[in-house]
Amino acid sequence: MEHDDSKGAVKAYEPSSGLAVSIDDPIQNPGLPPHRARLTDVDVKAEKRAERTIYTLFYISVAASIWAVAAYMLFPIEDMEFVSIRQNNLFIGLGIALALLAIGIGAIHWSKTLMSDKEYVEERHTTRGSEDTREAVVEAFRTADQESGFGRRKMIRNSLFAALVASIIPGVTLFRGLAPHNPDYSPAELLKQTMWEEGEYLTRDPSGTRIKASDVTLGSAFHVIPEKLAALSHSDGLLEEKAKAMVLMVRMRPELLTEREERKDWSYDGIVAYSKVCTHVGCPVALYEQHTHHLLCPCHQSQFDVTDEAKVIFGPASRPLPQLPIAVDDEGYLIAQSDFKEPVGPSFWEMH
Repeated sequence: MEHDDSKGAVKAYEPSSGLAVSIDDPIQNPGLPPHRARLTDVDVKAEKRAERTIYTLFYISVAASIWAVAAYMLFPIEDMEFVSIRQNNLFIGLGIALALLAIGIGAIHWSKTLMSDKEYVEERHTTRGSEDTREAVVEAFRTADQESGFGRRKMIRNSLFAALVASIIPGVTLFRGLAPHNPDYSPAELLKQTMWEEGEYLTRDPSGTRIKASDVTLGSAFHVIPEKLAALSHSDGLLEEKAKAMVLMVRMRPELLTEREERKDWSYDGIVAYSKVCTHVGCPVALYEQHTHHLLCPCHQSQFDVTDEAKVIFGPASRPLPQLPIAVDDEGYLIAQSDFKEPVGPSFWEMH
């Protein structure tokens, strides 16, 4: 086959004559393949059976969503028991997974067995917002409704609506776990108090070893907890108290610090201590860049300037890290002057 550029025609050699012949339309439209009717298209019993299967799957989804909510109540995660936590995650997860899986399988089975499967060609045209276009869109929805049977197959439609509504309920239920268990305290109130108090020793995390100011060299960073926190066990609320009281302490040259007048005695010879709980969503801020004096939250990349009262310089955090006022005792050990002056943790509790 060859192309004649002078005439723009395509030529092919005829095997019998050895001559080149012109082909006006070298690519023929093969058309649509012959339509094969499905079993549900020709057998009423098969159609009814498919319909029953679909709405049964949707109702299974409803039951699974209800089970997820029941599992949340039957296996309370608030007990802080390992077995209860494991069962809570397992059974709630299975319920939600089955609910969503049943919706997906039911929708696919519906489209494969009952919705129209005839092939058609849709010509492209200029998109315009005319009245004819709007009427065509309405007609398209009407046709889709007729072909899918969405309007007339009430059992399938209603069961789908029920499954979709029920699938949201487990997620809503899980938000209950974010609320305080003691109705007398709000989350904001609980975060206003930590284990820090006047005279409490700053100790290394997790050993509980007291820290002397002379041990903190320039550029170093210490992960710090209150001394009495080291004596707690998990059953005494160790994790909850540590989550509120954990501190990162660093030392730099005193002349680098920018401090307000009322905060000048909150540091000691260039040593400053700030809450490790990010004010965005509460992740631990544990990455210290010595050359820039920046603290970085690894979760969402919020950055805080240690030289300027841990103010936010990048990222989604909305307020500085709370500072712990510190001092030294007669033996040179670092101690807290008081608790934090503001609530620690995320700002979405609207605590300030």
